[in-house]
Amino acid sequence: MDGISLLTITVLAVFVGFEVVSKVSSTLHTPLMSGANAIHGIILVGAIIVAGQATHPWVLAVALLAVVLATANLVGGFVVTDRMLEMFRGRKEKPAKPAPEVEAPEVGVPGPGVPKPETKENTEATR
Repeated sequence: MDGISLLTITVLAVFVGFEVVSKVSSTLHTPLMSGANAIHGIILVGAIIVAGQATHPWVLAVALLAVVLATANLVGGFVVTDRMLEMFRGRKEKPAKPAPEVEAPEVGVPGPGVPKPETKENTEATR
């Protein structure tokens, strides 16, 4: 195949891939990412095999670049999958705070802002 045909196929694959991935609901995203991570692992193994059998320096350079990119893709896929699973786990509820301890008022003692009841001592002291 010539270069124009390969470029055309690549551009069409990018558009089709974008349309397919953008239509996936969030509930299906995590299982699809797990499958994609398995495929990226296979790609990484293939890139390592090609790098090990490279005879020309430029093939080795391209193979090592493929190993680096496949590794980044694989690790990124696991990070995204982990974050998606965290979203589905929900938030952990914090333990309830204990109520602050309030001293019970003494019986017969009025609280703040409550006038004292009139007693014999109060009336004599005010005269």
